[in-house]
Amino acid sequence: MEKKAKILLIDDDVDFVEATKTILESKPYYVVIAYDGDEGLQKAKEENPDLILLDVIMPLKDGFTAAEQLKKDPHLSKIPVLMLTGFAAKREETTIPVSRGLTLEAEDYIDKPVSPEELLARVAKHLKKAGL
Repeated sequence: MEKKAKILLIDDDVDFVEATKTILESKPYYVVIAYDGDEGLQKAKEENPDLILLDVIMPLKDGFTAAEQLKKDPHLSKIPVLMLTGFAAKREETTIPVSRGLTLEAEDYIDKPVSPEELLARVAKHLKKAGL
């Protein structure tokens, strides 16, 4: 039986999470969900996912902070992190400086809204790069 790649999706937008989970599960992916940065870090440690999709703009701990902590953890630092961002569209609504994203070691940036095809293509590309 084919091993399913495990994807951790960290986003506070319930509708986006449901839609994205459905898209990802159309492939042989197993999706784990967290709704904020702290929960995401906890789940990353517990689940050891193959790839992380991480929203930037979230309450409690924003995606940049969560990604920074993921990359500092020796057990988690090798997991590809794809930042999901409505940043361009929501720039006025957030206090997070754009420069924050540039110092980050995330493997990719995906602008929201993203088409299902584009999302699946990016995920597949990074899983392949990671040897999965």
